[in-house]
Amino acid sequence: MGVINVLDKHVAELIAAGEVVERPASAIKELIENSIDAGSTDVTVEIQNGGITFMRVTDNGCGIMREDVKLAFLPHATSKIKLENDLDKIATLGFRGEALSSISSVSKLQLLTRHKNEEIGTSYEINGGEEISLSDAGCPVGTTMIIRDLFYNIPARMKFLKKDRAEGNAVANVLDKVALSHPEVAFTFIRDGRQVLKTSGDGKIKSAIYSVYGRDFANGLLPVNYELNGVKVQGYISKPVNARPNRGMQNFFINGRYVKSVTAMAAIEEACKGSVMVGKYPACVLHLSIPFEAIDVNVHPSKIEVRFINERPVFDAVYHAVKTCLNNNDERKSITFGGQARNDAFSDIRKPKPFSPSGFKLNDEPKEKKTDNPFDELDKIFGSAKSPISVTTNVASPTKLSDIYPKESVRRQENLNNKIEQIKERKQPEDTTIVYDSKPIVSENTEQKPQNIIPDLPEEPSYDTPKITEEVSDEEPKTLYEEPENKLRLIGEAFKTYIFVEKNEKEIVIIDKHAAHERMIYERLKKERGAGFSQMLLQPVTVLLNKSDYDAAINNLDMFKECAFDVEDFGNGTLIVRSAPQYLNLSDVESSVIEMAGYIAQNKNDIRSEKMDWIYHNVACRAAIKGGNISTDEELMDIANKLDDDPTLRYCPHGRPVCVVMSRYELEKQFGRL
Repeated sequence: MGVINVLDKHVAELIAAGEVVERPASAIKELIENSIDAGSTDVTVEIQNGGITFMRVTDNGCGIMREDVKLAFLPHATSKIKLENDLDKIATLGFRGEALSSISSVSKLQLLTRHKNEEIGTSYEINGGEEISLSDAGCPVGTTMIIRDLFYNIPARMKFLKKDRAEGNAVANVLDKVALSHPEVAFTFIRDGRQVLKTSGDGKIKSAIYSVYGRDFANGLLPVNYELNGVKVQGYISKPVNARPNRGMQNFFINGRYVKSVTAMAAIEEACKGSVMVGKYPACVLHLSIPFEAIDVNVHPSKIEVRFINERPVFDAVYHAVKTCLNNNDERKSITFGGQARNDAFSDIRKPKPFSPSGFKLNDEPKEKKTDNPFDELDKIFGSAKSPISVTTNVASPTKLSDIYPKESVRRQENLNNKIEQIKERKQPEDTTIVYDSKPIVSENTEQKPQNIIPDLPEEPSYDTPKITEEVSDEEPKTLYEEPENKLRLIGEAFKTYIFVEKNEKEIVIIDKHAAHERMIYERLKKERGAGFSQMLLQPVTVLLNKSDYDAAINNLDMFKECAFDVEDFGNGTLIVRSAPQYLNLSDVESSVIEMAGYIAQNKNDIRSEKMDWIYHNVACRAAIKGGNISTDEELMDIANKLDDDPTLRYCPHGRPVCVVMSRYELEKQFGRL
């Protein structure tokens, strides 16, 4: 007896449905694409309980003729293609004829439609692939799809669905992408009775971005419009200063279809090199128009990936489009001098008033014509040999300090010089006496008290004059901190980054203060799990995320809590941060939360400790003192002492060494003392 079975129609449809309909968001995506292909200009999507129990998609498209209603729910029934050659020039979002058949086989579906050439609409009900009824209905031109109890007949698939909130966020993510891909269509999204998205449908990409991501994100974008080798690139890219910690906000659309394109991603990041900080990624909404025969969209079940016949024209078009945009909007070209912006840094230097020393009078010469060479102005100011300043004077050329300082300084200098000359003319005894703190100390050759003591001079500025007295104290100079005996002695700091410490007069320890502080914070976070390391923000920070990262974040808010972040759900893809780790700059709060949310979303299968370990790394790195920051001696010694007390702190969380030790023997060997 053979072992190969031919599956019946119902089982085959259930298997096919599993490839197309994975969750409520998959069904919504297929229905919206059908609405757009039908020429709709207004689409409304409504869900309840994440779409598991109720979904409704209403459009004002051309509708479905009554005679085609039943055919539309058959497998591989489509109006988009007829012949084999049609696959080479697909211009619609849907074309396989699998959506309605797959959705109806795993749900309870009701269709209300009216074709533009018909006066009466049609109502059609089908449950689990079985027809229930077909009747007349009163409805406007267009189509309404109502889906209830998704996967009600497949319990095995039902148990793999996520919580209602997670499924609802997935649907919201689909709406965001579709709204950005088709700004000419007005989209409305109602979630559990509350409207969360409304686009204008005015055909402007900027308007769609504003509706989806908000005002702040939209205001930080630069327009892109470029065409090369038949590939047209339009849309917006974020300003370099608004780059984000991950690629979550990179949106690419090819011929109106949202896709994930590694080619376009590599091109945009290559173009941003030198403009965007390392470790940051530009956000974008870019629409690519490519000849239909140059791409293949039938390579992925969800049609989210495409294949190019030749990737080079696509890469070049995106690269040059972004590069041109950044060059045209490069703010570094304009340098402001005197309140006016000039591309040439020397074109608008304000000429200062020439300094006139005492006894000099500048000639009243006519103004010369302005030359094209900007350095001529500088030569005049600083008295270059090419353009000397002509002067008239009744005294000799300046050779004394009094000739080049103002009158007040000259008067003080003359008084000081006179007093010095008077002191020099006095006859000093052979054994001189030096005054220290007004207490005479007699030299060893005599026990007599000094007869002539140099008088105290008034406080006058000294210009290269010899010092007359020295004041010293018998007390040892006080330091800013107490040095423990036989411990560490601070030598200093190099490049505002490396601490030099002498240990027990035997070794010199060179410490990277950022790496050391980072390791200390990391160990504290890991030990206390964020407790006592949080501080309330004076003004809460809102963080905008794409819907997938947003869903990951709100489902793991306790993980942020353990990292000293107090994060709450602010709705519609936004988090609000009320507390953050100590020492974390306010500008780093948003990027830290974005990085954490993105990492959690990409590593959902990782065990909890690995996630937390990465987050501790990230928080410690951002909260630690940075190289180049000015630190006091107390701060430097505190780092050195803690590092000396704990021998395990030898590497930062990223594996870099914290300190380098050089012995006295090695140092003396370098100088040839051994």
